Amino acid sequence: MSDSHTQDVGAHHGHTELGFIRKYIFSEDHKIIGIQFLFSGLIFLFLGGALALGVRIQLAWPNKDIPVLSNLFPHSWGHKMAPEFYTMLFSMHATVMIFFVIIPWLTGAFGNFLIPLMIGARDMAFPKLNMLSYWFMWPAFIILLASFFVDGGAAGAGWTSYPLLASINLAAPNSGMGQVLWLTSLLFVGISSMMGSVNYITTIINLRATGMTLNRMPLSVWAMFITAILQAMALPVLTVALILQLLDKTINTTFFLPPGGAPFGNWHTGPGGGQPLLWQHLFWFYSHPAVYIMILPAMGMVSDIIATFCRKPLFGYKPMVYSMVGIAGLGFIVWGHHMFQSGMDPRLGTGFMLATIMIALPSAVKTFNWLGTTWGANIQYTTAMLNALAFVSMFVIGGLSGIFMAATPVDVYFHDTYFIVAHIHYVLFMSSIFGIFAAIYFWFPKMFGRLMSERLGKIHFVLTFVFANCTFFPMHIIGIGGHPRRYADPTLYKFLEPLQGLNVFMTVCAILLGLTQLIFVVNFFLSLVWGKKADRNPWHSNSLEWSAPSPPPHGNFETEPVVYRGPYEYGHPDHNEDYLPQFDPSTVGRGTPVHAH
Repeated sequence: MSDSHTQDVGAHHGHTELGFIRKYIFSEDHKIIGIQFLFSGLIFLFLGGALALGVRIQLAWPNKDIPVLSNLFPHSWGHKMAPEFYTMLFSMHATVMIFFVIIPWLTGAFGNFLIPLMIGARDMAFPKLNMLSYWFMWPAFIILLASFFVDGGAAGAGWTSYPLLASINLAAPNSGMGQVLWLTSLLFVGISSMMGSVNYITTIINLRATGMTLNRMPLSVWAMFITAILQAMALPVLTVALILQLLDKTINTTFFLPPGGAPFGNWHTGPGGGQPLLWQHLFWFYSHPAVYIMILPAMGMVSDIIATFCRKPLFGYKPMVYSMVGIAGLGFIVWGHHMFQSGMDPRLGTGFMLATIMIALPSAVKTFNWLGTTWGANIQYTTAMLNALAFVSMFVIGGLSGIFMAATPVDVYFHDTYFIVAHIHYVLFMSSIFGIFAAIYFWFPKMFGRLMSERLGKIHFVLTFVFANCTFFPMHIIGIGGHPRRYADPTLYKFLEPLQGLNVFMTVCAILLGLTQLIFVVNFFLSLVWGKKADRNPWHSNSLEWSAPSPPPHGNFETEPVVYRGPYEYGHPDHNEDYLPQFDPSTVGRGTPVHAH
């Protein structure tokens, strides 16, 4: 990026004094917007967790009267929870956690906060569009919350909303007006994500500082860049599918409704002629890449954290970049493995099976490179590092269980069992949440100018690690035992009786896991006020954001940053310190320095 262009950017984002509303509410500053996404995600994490606990309590004690819950939901939870209410709980739990917690946290919060700082830009390319990307989430939040209070209840067709279950008439429970609001809410989420992806791509391509070549970008930026491309390519397909199902629900079109009626009632008045499987193809064409939208940013951030606390260069920088590109590319051609039970031609299914198995290769490259970085390193076991290492281990467990589902004959047996629930929670919840916690503990000093408590952080990590594994690992066992997903009362089936003790154990651990997160909340908010003040670079890290004050001012940098080398110059033999920042003009390093001009 030329100096003249940089100066234009600086003039465009001048240091004008703004009022409270413009500075903190309707802000155009990428850092404030990132923090807004962070706080919003925290609110919805507890909502999604509460819904999950409702599911677990029902599975552990399906015939018990829980006074608190039966008073809160008198029509749905008396002496026994209504099955329709149970389907609403797990449907909305998955929706909230995926679309309102994991994706907004990883791409909205950290993408917004880190990208300009890490590439040396003063702000995003389109600050107003960036502001709108956050405020388009609020109609989605409000509409989703409103769906809990309409007649028939919130959406209960699963987070995948397959027709025909999702296409029953508007008066039906679980797929009536609540389903319409679900579709509308996700449309707003999609528009918000699309705005963000356009901004990220443009910013990374056009606003990099002098010397910041693509091969000098930290892996956090590479991961956000690839994720933004994934979103830009996959989101339009989901958006179209949502609009088509919304039309089926409201004006009796028949895009997903077959002719001949349905065995459970008159769900539409039109002649039919549509194709229910079309929804599955459209939905999974987005939603399988969405798995990587939820994991790639965490992979990038964890890579930066591991290199920092191993005090050595990241092993295999370019293979790490190529593996992320490979994961993203293969992610677009494996959606059919979600549909092995749909009557797919075995020849087509074999193609999806082989492509799914192939995606394990770039994932293995990343895993071995993380291990290579830690090998022989002088590891600093900070809270951020512990969470980053937990991310790697949880990702490995989730990835290994995923190989079973990639094989069509095995998936036919496993697909509707709790083995799938275990897999998705290890890949998405366990991996992503540990990656998010690692990022929060690592970049909290840069965001707020204070350090979080390491003692409370390590207590939170240990308890979260233990209770999360005790909650989700037994799901593999009951899944192999045949425990089905989506059944409200497993005690109705004799063959599930030996597994009921594990259901109780998992529920107790899930409750303890939820309570453990209060330690994180206390640490987070107390540190905002009373945390130890942080200097510019408390971790002695190399990437460009650590050259800015903590927290960074409007415009980020006091002077135009210049980049002289890659982001992982740790332990260089010709330098006195064990780190060599990108912004340090020293002539030693593993790359030829690029000087300002």
